[in-house]
Amino acid sequence: MKPARSTTILSVRRGDQVALGGDGQVTLGNVVAKADATKIRRLAGGRVLAGFAGAAADAFALIERFEKKLAEFPDNTRRAVIELAKDWRTDRAMRRLEAMLAVADKTTSLIVSGAGDVIEPTDGVIGIGSGGPYALSAAKALLSHSTLTAREIVEASLQIAGEVCIYTNTNIKVEVL
Repeated sequence: MKPARSTTILSVRRGDQVALGGDGQVTLGNVVAKADATKIRRLAGGRVLAGFAGAAADAFALIERFEKKLAEFPDNTRRAVIELAKDWRTDRAMRRLEAMLAVADKTTSLIVSGAGDVIEPTDGVIGIGSGGPYALSAAKALLSHSTLTAREIVEASLQIAGEVCIYTNTNIKVEVL
């Protein structure tokens, strides 16, 4: 899978709070096509947060399929993600989708990719997309060396990524559970 460009998605867990945010930049080649895109969604009646990186149409297709899996497994986000990953690997049309998802509910944070990967980070911090490593690094530092809330860490980390990554801007949207 090619690395996703034109997005940064970050999720942070602190205490009983989880925050997931994304920047607003959409890049076509070396041109900023849109600066205020929304790349995060509340799903399952607001109980699950999902953020996407990669090709927009592919990401929307994944979100739609993920919503169906959440309806099948309403109280088990992990199972819904695993079932989505299995379909993604075995379905001929889905195998061509170029996107990644960051998913969080009150207890679980997961990364899902088209390679069939379902990863649960030990520390509950997820960074995906071209600016993901920058935001992830900033979030880990802030978690270790501050008392900021999950929302504040996501906002500050995405701001830092937007100042460093050319595919990321500082038009930030954050959702919290």
